Amino acid sequence: MKSIEIGRLLRAGTSGFVVGCNVSKVNYPSFGALVAAPQENGYRLYGLIYDIHIEDDGLVRQLVTVDTVNESVIADNRINRNVPLEMSVLAVGYRMNERIYHLLPPRPPLSLDSIHLCDDDELVAFTSAGRFGYFRHVLRAADLPVGELLAVHLQQTQSAQARSGNPAWLHAATQELITLLRDDYPTLMSVLGAIADCQY
Repeated sequence: MKSIEIGRLLRAGTSGFVVGCNVSKVNYPSFGALVAAPQENGYRLYGLIYDIHIEDDGLVRQLVTVDTVNESVIADNRINRNVPLEMSVLAVGYRMNERIYHLLPPRPPLSLDSIHLCDDDELVAFTSAGRFGYFRHVLRAADLPVGELLAVHLQQTQSAQARSGNPAWLHAATQELITLLRDDYPTLMSVLGAIADCQY
C-alpha cells in the first residue's frame, strides 16, 4: 500500500475525527475520499472526508479588505505560512489482523497520529470487503450532505474498481443503496439525484 500523508489528527471520537494540515497539502485530499489512520500492529481506521474548511487568521482578515492583493503575497500565504486547514472525517470501518470490518472502530486514533489518503488498491480492498456495510454509517450520520458524499465517493471508487477489473461495482453499490433506503423515499431520491449529477 502506497499512501500519502495528508495531515495529523486534531481530535477524535468513535464515530469520526478531525485532521489538520496546512493549505499546501490541499491538493491531495478531496471531499468523499477514503482516508486511513494507521495504528500499531497493523490496525488501521478508515473514514470518508465529509467536510474541508480553512480557518481564517489575522493576516488573511486584513488582506481581504485590500482592493488588490499581489500574487506573490497569495503564494507566500499558501506555501510558506501555516494556514490552518481542517478536514472532518466520518469513521466507516477498520482493518485488524488483515481483515476489514465495516463497523465503528473499537478505539479512535490518538492526537497527532498521521492520516493518509488511501491509494486505489486500498480503496478497492475496503469497498470490496463485505456487503457495503459502511453505507449505514453514512446514511445514519446527522447533518451531513449524505447524497453528495455518497455520490462523490461512488464516483471515485467506481474509477478505482473499473481499473482493477470490477466494472459492475457501481451497479451493485447503487442496488444496495436502493435496498437500504427503500423506506426513506426523500433520502433515496436525494442520493439517486446526486449520483445522477455525477454523470458516471
